[in-house]
Amino acid sequence: MPKSKRGIVWEDREVLFDLPFSYLKLRTGEKVFDRIEPIEDTKGNSGMKGRLVVTNLRIIWHSLTSPRINLTVGLNCFMSTSTKVVNSGLRGTTQALYILAGYNTNKYEFVFTNLAPNCVRHYTSVSGVHKAYASSRMYRDLKLRGAFIHNKQLKVLPLEKICLTENGIWNLSSESGNLGTMVISNVRIVWYADINESFNVSMPYITIESITVRDSKFGDALVIATRPSCGGYVLGFRAERERLQPLLSELQTLHNAYTDAPVFGVEMCWESEISKPLHDDINELEEIGEPRGEMGPSLYLASQQSQHKDDADVQPVYSQYLGLAIEPLKEGFTLQNLFEVQTAS
Repeated sequence: MPKSKRGIVWEDREVLFDLPFSYLKLRTGEKVFDRIEPIEDTKGNSGMKGRLVVTNLRIIWHSLTSPRINLTVGLNCFMSTSTKVVNSGLRGTTQALYILAGYNTNKYEFVFTNLAPNCVRHYTSVSGVHKAYASSRMYRDLKLRGAFIHNKQLKVLPLEKICLTENGIWNLSSESGNLGTMVISNVRIVWYADINESFNVSMPYITIESITVRDSKFGDALVIATRPSCGGYVLGFRAERERLQPLLSELQTLHNAYTDAPVFGVEMCWESEISKPLHDDINELEEIGEPRGEMGPSLYLASQQSQHKDDADVQPVYSQYLGLAIEPLKEGFTLQNLFEVQTAS
């Protein structure tokens, strides 16, 4: 299914392989934090030099000689990052960046080796950006009954600006409704109950699919629908009739402005300006050729030991094909196809 660079943000929530150039281009609001080369994709493309691009939404790796050989891993898919001793095709036994990621029902392992001697920048950059992403979820995740209101004041995020505060807004989630206050900023819509500020909701614009006015048993109501990927909630609010249309117009304007220039909230402070990339090399990849399926996801599927590190019940089994005990194979795989060598043509 074609991916859009406007609307639903998919870059931080998917793991994809062998992508066309349009998928590698940065979307509005996405920015490059670091670019490191030469980096070897040790698990999937051992012996091949590549470039690792670290953005505020994902990491991108592509081959330097054949950019159509590439992958992208969304930061929201990260489960853990660490270092691991590996056998690199270009550096021999060395320490590498190890990433365990989850997407759909699968878990994937990625191993990236920096071919520059004694350089750990690829690890510090990726782990630093992942921490910044994880600590800024309030910009991107819908929160119910959260700790973002204190003494009837919104805890403002670093890149957030309050645009409007509306008192006397009813939340229609109960039969009688709850009277509260709506705080509208450049990144989200927040509502909290006046008599119990812990009864609240924070809705970043990135999670919102539509803002409309509909008829309800309480009369005309402001209806905010979130995207299916964000829970598919439909929340109703009631305001005085003369305030409803101006409020709708204000919210739709801010929602559209955010869509045109999203604020993802992932910020990095560089200790040295030398580390900060000066330009975006992604645009150099325009003529990368059509993907040829050289990097199937099966190359990166995590072993059962990685997925269940604390599970002592995974026992080796005897393989007649090899004549020795091995880890149980994932369903649908055979030793024969695991030993097939995939070569780039």
